Amino acid sequence: MDLKNKIILITGAGSGIGAATAKLLSSYGAQVIVADINRDKVEVVATEINANNGKALAKKLDVTQYEEFTSLIECIVNNFGALDILVNNAGIGGEHQKKTAEHTMEDWHNVIAVNQTGVFYGMKAALNQMNKQGYGNIINVASLAGLKASGYNLSYSASKFAVVGMTKSAALEYAHKKIRINAVCPGYTNSALLDKLLSFRPDMEERLKRVIPMNRFGEAEEIAEAIAWLSSNNSKYITGQTITLDGGTSLI
Repeated sequence: MDLKNKIILITGAGSGIGAATAKLLSSYGAQVIVADINRDKVEVVATEINANNGKALAKKLDVTQYEEFTSLIECIVNNFGALDILVNNAGIGGEHQKKTAEHTMEDWHNVIAVNQTGVFYGMKAALNQMNKQGYGNIINVASLAGLKASGYNLSYSASKFAVVGMTKSAALEYAHKKIRINAVCPGYTNSALLDKLLSFRPDMEERLKRVIPMNRFGEAEEIAEAIAWLSSNNSKYITGQTITLDGGTSLI
């Protein structure tokens, strides 16, 4: 896949899927802007990419602040001339695993702010620029939890269902503007989020693998491959779709 000189902003790029995506897209020739609320983490990612002959720029970004999104995109356009692709990847899980009636207000507000509102802010800011330049591509990172029921996880599930809905709605609105918008829906994937989930009970890993026909968790690099395909012209006739990468979990 050829992404040479494409200008790509990736949120939540300090670790996990975001970092893996940044490294992969840079290997295909893209200029990646790696953004995260943790500046130190993205500095490490950018340094590794640049040391391997890639092109990366690290930026601090709190996706819950719309003004930070607009300022960053303005900076990108001033420096590189355009924003070709946005990968809306930043996401968090709740601090507790509780049924809906016991779900904490803190978890609800924090998760919705990052996973749902943050994606909306990213899309809104990016679409304003992409409309001006006459083209663009947005890939949202949703989840299997945005496609099927996920107990003890209401805020996360709600936020990811919202990402799927926002992806489809915006794709319909902007397809005639040469702007494609798609989503990837990972299942259980090795990451900080999965580590937190596994920590809730000692048998959680065994329980989760029982519902994965492939009997293993996904890897961040595998999700990055799908994002790379959606970023490239190899997928130029696809918009408003969700690609599920879950080892067969959704079949059960």
